[in-house]
Amino acid sequence: MDKLLEKLTSYNLFNYLLPGIIFSVLLEKITNYSIIHKDIIVEAFLAYFIGLIISRISSLVIEPLLKIIKFVKFAEYKDFVAASANDKKIELLAESSSTYRVFISLFFILTMTVLYEKFLQDVFTGFTSYIVTIGLLTLFLFSYRKQTNYINQRIEIFKNK
Repeated sequence: MDKLLEKLTSYNLFNYLLPGIIFSVLLEKITNYSIIHKDIIVEAFLAYFIGLIISRISSLVIEPLLKIIKFVKFAEYKDFVAASANDKKIELLAESSSTYRVFISLFFILTMTVLYEKFLQDVFTGFTSYIVTIGLLTLFLFSYRKQTNYINQRIEIFKNK
């Protein structure tokens, strides 16, 4: 367990584990749902997974939405990579930016969960597990595609040097 904890980066802690824990606790406090597990090890992995889901939603839903409404503007990825090589603080700032985006996603998902519980739970009785499973499959398919695109962009930047 100690070796596993050593491998957790600050990015993992602040963008996956912490949001997952906060989400689990707040979900129990403001809804009738509870996903908190009694076993601390299971809870740690569950919180990490929930945080991963929150992070993916922040990347695939929140970020594009904020770009569309022109709330944020991004530099070209190749420019980000080049600038990061020259200024290490950019990566730290990008990590902080991602943490804020993840927390936006966390509160968005909590809001949607409360609205679901209040207005739609009865409509979808019996279908919720299917909706969640298909939603997670879709989320991770698009996450995989986005990550693969980043890898390909970095390879292209390297090839063009």
